[in-house]
Amino acid sequence: MIAITDTLGLDDNEISETFIRASGPGGQNVNKVASAVQLRFDVRRSPSLPPPVRERLERLGGQRVSQDGILVITARRFRSQERNRADAQERLVALIRRAAAVPLRRRPTRPSAGSRERRLQAKAQRARLKQQRGDVAEC
Repeated sequence: MIAITDTLGLDDNEISETFIRASGPGGQNVNKVASAVQLRFDVRRSPSLPPPVRERLERLGGQRVSQDGILVITARRFRSQERNRADAQERLVALIRRAAAVPLRRRPTRPSAGSRERRLQAKAQRARLKQQRGDVAEC
């Protein structure tokens, strides 16, 4: 069980991991060892997540979410497979935590009378300045 928040957790069998060869420098090690991790999580069919969290997670996942609703996180930052596994799981947990936070509704506000007055005075001042830039009449 992977704890996300106090009330939210993921079962280990909801996540599948495949190991791939990482790109980049590393000499022979890169060619021999599959140290990069591809973590897959089915967002749409997860019984652990409530529907509003699923929708927000799909939106937050962006291009990492396939058309089938599978979130794919690739971790290849470290040389060891175990650290890459931990990194991928941490990134998944962080993403789900962001999706679990309910966004605050924006309360529409109006500008105060003082701010409206200051804005109009600044506009008038600017207009006067521009009017004074006109051609000078010759005598």
